[in-house]
Amino acid sequence: MVLSGTFMVHFGSVGSSLSLWTLIVCLSSAVWTSSEGQPRVVGSLQPIVAVLGDDVILPCRLQPSLNVERLTVEWSRPDLKPDPSDRLSRVDYVHLHRDRREDTDMKLRSYVGRTELSEDGLRSGDISLKILNVTLEDGGRYRCFIPKLKGPVKDSVVTLVVEPNSVQTTTETQLGPRDLQTPDPNNETNVKAGRSHPGALIAVVVCILLVLVGGVGVYLLKHKKQQKLLKYDDAPNKPSPV
Repeated sequence: MVLSGTFMVHFGSVGSSLSLWTLIVCLSSAVWTSSEGQPRVVGSLQPIVAVLGDDVILPCRLQPSLNVERLTVEWSRPDLKPDPSDRLSRVDYVHLHRDRREDTDMKLRSYVGRTELSEDGLRSGDISLKILNVTLEDGGRYRCFIPKLKGPVKDSVVTLVVEPNSVQTTTETQLGPRDLQTPDPNNETNVKAGRSHPGALIAVVVCILLVLVGGVGVYLLKHKKQQKLLKYDDAPNKPSPV
């Protein structure tokens, strides 16, 4: 009977540890999968073409939508080279939204009074930048960036092309599905960011089923072993034949 009790305690602890480990692994997988649906910054995949002197919108937004009016939103020019004679030239902010308003102290002087972010757009995750009266010098690469965004993709780059006398213009471009920057297959972070919440629900259901099946299997094995041990313990008590 001592052997029986020792075996049952050991077997029960192993079964409990197995079920607990399975549950931990499944819950960890579910949490990882649910993080895939976090918002990410997406911009226009195609260059935005504008005519000299027009107003232009550089599309950039969050998917899924998120109110970012209380977050810092940065628009900058990563391709600009600093001017050694200008102490502020190291600051490449085209537009800086901070503390629920525009911060003009760190803004490039050539863009003062010429850039806007929509307040209604910020509430719905639209951080598209509007540039008024574009010049040839405005052409180039623009980076939209949300430093404190809780997501894997916090920035995107939009290219602006300014034509002196072109009839092709996209001054009021809307961010459509075909214009969104698609995740790079070689970038594991972007691939994870493109998945959605149903995967987390499936992972949780599968994990629950695995835990239930494991628990039932452990119970049946324990019950079977217990019956065998009881038969073994009762065998010496049977009367021997005369």
